[in-house]
Amino acid sequence: MNRRTFLQWASSVSFLAASPVSSPAPAKHSITTKPIIKTNEVIPAIGMGTWLTFDIPPDSPQRPDRIEVLKAFFESGGTLIDSSPMYGHAEETVGYCLQQMAHESPLFAASKIWSPIANIGIQQMGNSESLWKVKPMDLMQIHNLVAWKKHLPMLREWKRQGRIRYLGVTTSHGRRHEDLEQLLKQEQFDFVQLTYNIDDDRTEKRLLPLAQDLGINVIANRPFQRGGLIDRYKDKPLPALATELGCATWAQYFLLHTISHPAITCAIPATTRVDHMKENMATLKLPLPDQSTRNEMRKVFHQTG
Repeated sequence: MNRRTFLQWASSVSFLAASPVSSPAPAKHSITTKPIIKTNEVIPAIGMGTWLTFDIPPDSPQRPDRIEVLKAFFESGGTLIDSSPMYGHAEETVGYCLQQMAHESPLFAASKIWSPIANIGIQQMGNSESLWKVKPMDLMQIHNLVAWKKHLPMLREWKRQGRIRYLGVTTSHGRRHEDLEQLLKQEQFDFVQLTYNIDDDRTEKRLLPLAQDLGINVIANRPFQRGGLIDRYKDKPLPALATELGCATWAQYFLLHTISHPAITCAIPATTRVDHMKENMATLKLPLPDQSTRNEMRKVFHQTG
């Protein structure tokens, strides 16, 4: 699927049906979803990350708080939860919360393999299944390209067996972009995860267009730069453009810009607070801005900062 075909096809699906915005936002409509290119399955354009926020030990008194965060996520229409064995207790905490909730909401379970040793990668996959109590895992990713040559054949076999539904590869913090670009050209993936936000657009010139050309779904990590964007802008007045777009907070402004890029399937902000989860997920109810408005959003962002 080339880029032109991707854009023509994408324009017909639900996440663009809410018409691009260049004027005040209309009344409420259904949440923004985006398609998984190879199957046409749709997922909400905002998911949930777990790095640091869900890394709490089993005896922590904070565990019940995470249950409430997860409830707010599902009640707001969320499905995709992303984790990794690198994130300490995060997978264990997610699994605990899911069991305590006895949730019936759709779940898109995404985790990773993070090891230079193939056999440990196999163990990590088994651990994820056990901790999440989910089979099949929806998405298994090679974390930060670590030992991808060892893990990719195994992921392909798991996908063939139905043990996972999709396979992917990740990077973050703007690292190893050239290596990632070559890998995407060389091998077949369903998903790629990378850093993209209103202030970090390094992937816009090559990686995002390449993903569109190859028909690869993109998960955007660090949409708030690990809270850095929120810290920088929390005391600055919200611009008039944000109000016109329906954004009540800077967080919604940042997320709306990220998920409105046509190559981005899902952004995965992380939080420990129910109110922040509801705030983030409310962005799904806003119409997506067109490219001209997105450019203006970034211009206003830099002018305000």
